[in-house]
Amino acid sequence: MRLRHIKGAEEEILNSPYVIQQPEAKKGRWNEVFGNNHPIKIEVGMGKGKFIMELAQRNPHINYIGIERYSSVLLRGLQKRGELELSNIFFMCVDAKELGNIFEKGEVSGIYLNFSDPWPKDRHAKRRLTSREFMNVYDQILDDNGKVEFKTDNRPLFDYSMESIPEAGWKIEMHTYDLHHSDYVQGNVMTEYEEKFVAKGNPICKLIAFRQKS
Repeated sequence: MRLRHIKGAEEEILNSPYVIQQPEAKKGRWNEVFGNNHPIKIEVGMGKGKFIMELAQRNPHINYIGIERYSSVLLRGLQKRGELELSNIFFMCVDAKELGNIFEKGEVSGIYLNFSDPWPKDRHAKRRLTSREFMNVYDQILDDNGKVEFKTDNRPLFDYSMESIPEAGWKIEMHTYDLHHSDYVQGNVMTEYEEKFVAKGNPICKLIAFRQKS
């Protein structure tokens, strides 16, 4: 997917009070960033940020970090963030593979993966955010009760994830192939993509996974 670059996006992100610069320096000290010891949950690939900002508004006693590697996309989220009075959410412009260098083991209590790039070619499977490689990264930062929640409209990616996640040593707690016609829809927060797909009648798949204790 080729994204249109927005002139000045990098500069605006660099100067934003809502974006953590050099997040590696915060490793083990994220409670200082937020000024409290509340649980931290992150969204990998936050897009324009509707999902995670709504969670932050609903749950003031949970801290949130939205992660987006594309500056032009993150910029849209920053514009929305500036309209909200929130103290429990920050953003980072980093690649998800770097998470182990940014958080200590146990600093994160939950990870959201929403409508991730499917990387449909087999040779790109390691880039999928539910691959064994990325699940191992999540294991480096989640606390003992931490969970990964994954939503997608892409059935091949979901089928792949249903196999790859257990192969990585995780247990799938729940799954559905049609979230909005299931018992799991209560309390669901939709992303921008999800709203579009649901309006078209596309089924949304969801799973929740946790690390199996050895």
